[in-house]
Amino acid sequence: MYVKIHKSYRSVVAVCDVDLIGKLFEEGKKQLHARESFYKGEDLNYEEVVKVLKIQSREDATFNIIGEKSVKAAIDAEIITEDEVAYVQGIPFLIVLL
Repeated sequence: MYVKIHKSYRSVVAVCDVDLIGKLFEEGKKQLHARESFYKGEDLNYEEVVKVLKIQSREDATFNIIGEKSVKAAIDAEIITEDEVAYVQGIPFLIVLL
């Protein structure tokens, strides 16, 4: 999974499954674009992603997460629950503002 942390007045944590980078998904009026410029950062394994998400959740960060593995990591990091996941063309994603 790729993790990229954008710094501003609060961190924006972008996490995306590697196989989704650069792809665009559309369903009705919904659009999900895994832009390389936004999501492609450090390539981390599952445990490392969970750790980063837990740390960032304590730092008043926001999260943009796309993909099955990435969303599962957010659930395991206790940022969200399964009920909060949205889908576009069957691709799970979430945006979290803590």
